[in-house]
Amino acid sequence: MPGLLSFEELKTCVAEGTIDTVLACFVDMQVRLMGKRFHAANFSEASFKETHCCNYLLATDLVMATPDGYAATSWEQGYGDYIMAPDLSTIRPLPWLEGTVMVLCDILDHHTHAPVPHDPRAMLKRQVARLKDLGFDAMMATELEFFLFEKSFDEIRKGGYRDLAPISGMNEDYSILQTSREEHVMRPIRNHLYAAGLPIENSKGEAETGQEELNIRYTDALACADHHAIAKHAVKEIAWQQGHAASFLPKWRADKVGSSSHVHQSLWREGRPAFYDADADYGMSQLMQHYMAGLIAYAPDYTFFLAPYVNSYKRFAKGTFAPTKTVWSIDNRTAGFRLCGEGTKGVRVECRIGGSDLNPYLAQAAMLAAGIKGIEDEMPLAPPTKGDVYEDSKAADIPQTLRAATDRLRTSTFLREAMDDAVIDHYTRCAEWEQEEFDRAVTDWEIARGFERA
Repeated sequence: MPGLLSFEELKTCVAEGTIDTVLACFVDMQVRLMGKRFHAANFSEASFKETHCCNYLLATDLVMATPDGYAATSWEQGYGDYIMAPDLSTIRPLPWLEGTVMVLCDILDHHTHAPVPHDPRAMLKRQVARLKDLGFDAMMATELEFFLFEKSFDEIRKGGYRDLAPISGMNEDYSILQTSREEHVMRPIRNHLYAAGLPIENSKGEAETGQEELNIRYTDALACADHHAIAKHAVKEIAWQQGHAASFLPKWRADKVGSSSHVHQSLWREGRPAFYDADADYGMSQLMQHYMAGLIAYAPDYTFFLAPYVNSYKRFAKGTFAPTKTVWSIDNRTAGFRLCGEGTKGVRVECRIGGSDLNPYLAQAAMLAAGIKGIEDEMPLAPPTKGDVYEDSKAADIPQTLRAATDRLRTSTFLREAMDDAVIDHYTRCAEWEQEEFDRAVTDWEIARGFERA
């Protein structure tokens, strides 16, 4: 039963008894799948229209706290409901869970039935619609990097997240020998996701011990984000089924390379690549140049959407393939933006800033908004940077801390115009809360450094 299912096909499967569970899910601010498990008969008869959830789910954090300071919901407002409206075009089997399918939901206001503006899926849809009004479609692909560990989540948690051991002891970048030893995890990930309708291309070892990369074929922006969210969830579940933990924390140890999520993007018009001009330098059309100029100019404003946690910024380090500068270069992995497919119809820009912890809906929405701004303002693109960008003192820096990125987010006129004040205020509060929680913590590093010496 590979690929997406129509609602009628789902009802047939339910009647035949091959499907008994429907996961109705939405994606929260932290790109987790949240929702309910329905008996398939109930879903196909009634709940396919709508179900409900508490509205704190789009105003919480990684540990499901209820931070203050959100205008959208609070204890004072009583934490009411949102409507979860199933998008029946997203029904798909989950082959790693017996008798189970998933449907993604859009989040609607309980009273007006209008989309909730700060719902990540709604935010991306809005920017896709803006681009559509200009006559273009966004095509995107994300790369998922993560670490596999010897032990399970339960074992690691009970051990206090100490003495972590990756599944391998060697840098396994492109290594067939080492990744063969991990096929009991990666093979079912590839095959189950393909059977679930995700166009999986490949997996490979990445440039660290126990580090993996999963690549999914490019598609339209919304489907790309859906694929990313489902794949991230599946990686964790399938690794758990095999007795291992999979982590998307960007920097789990100081002396290890971090995990990224590079985002490839291009615009198309009427089924043809609008970024390509055979007669232009590097094959880059004027449209592409304007888009990239906006993408680069406003990168500091939207960095929070690429790096949403304190840990995210530990990844930005010289000599690690993680960028530190907001410039572009041609097929150069030291730059924040890399031109790929130079001189071909596949010409595109790869944003290398984002970490493995990004929310693809928010990241793509922000980058599309920046690209649209570049197009509308016909922004000129600076020449490409050459050589080791880490050493380029003239290149602008990526914000180096969550605090700095939050300040840029809070004061970004461009993002407020593209996404509305209420949305930016909502995510600014999200960023502030992460910083506040970290500032209250006492770390192992502080204790080890100062317990005896201070």
